[in-house]
Amino acid sequence: MKTSKIVLNDLYDYDLKIYQYDTHFKFSIDSILLAEYVKITNRTKEILDMCTGNASVPLILSTKTKANIEAIEVQKDIYDLAAKSISFNKLDHQITVYNSNILDIKTIKGLKKYDIITCNPPYFKVDEKSYTNDFEPLAIARHEILVTLDDIFRIASEHLNSKGEFYLIHRLERLDEIIILGNKYKLNVKNIELIKTKDKNKPSMVLVRCIKNSKMGIKISNPVSIEGRTTYQDIFKEEV
Repeated sequence: MKTSKIVLNDLYDYDLKIYQYDTHFKFSIDSILLAEYVKITNRTKEILDMCTGNASVPLILSTKTKANIEAIEVQKDIYDLAAKSISFNKLDHQITVYNSNILDIKTIKGLKKYDIITCNPPYFKVDEKSYTNDFEPLAIARHEILVTLDDIFRIASEHLNSKGEFYLIHRLERLDEIIILGNKYKLNVKNIELIKTKDKNKPSMVLVRCIKNSKMGIKISNPVSIEGRTTYQDIFKEEV
């Protein structure tokens, strides 16, 4: 990979700036969709974003709420970008980011409980058939090298208030596993949103909303296509 430099870019159309490398670890549409999918109410006081990357999700959520937002990123270089972006946007009073593996969250926060937890996790399992990127930071971001989907559900359940909400974006082919893990950790999937990258394509991504200690019962919305959009703000306004 060629030598990268840090650049300061617009965070889409949110009137925010974000630091990122010009060759990799750029904020993704996945993170924007996740942030837009979150339903925040006046009762929302504490939010946690796991696997935050360069903090695009917390930054966007800060435009929608005055709630306290905390975030965790394991890779030091990417954590540094997140902290730099938070400071540049003068959001240190609202957003705190920690450089840690989410497996070690208890050493940072004890058993603090949150009203909402969000996560845009590594999408791919690691096994003998896996292809992982030779560039280790990208491999860690894309594959379950340091944390698994099971870990994510377990930690979300431990740190959510009863009736707290967990929001996740993932690849559609892992939806069955998501539902099973939700049941295992008392985070029943309540809403499913299917995402198409093009109008003519089948859905390839899925957003889920889980509620801790809720009754079973899932609502599936009509698939949403993101092709040709010039803004993602309020894309799910009528869906959740």
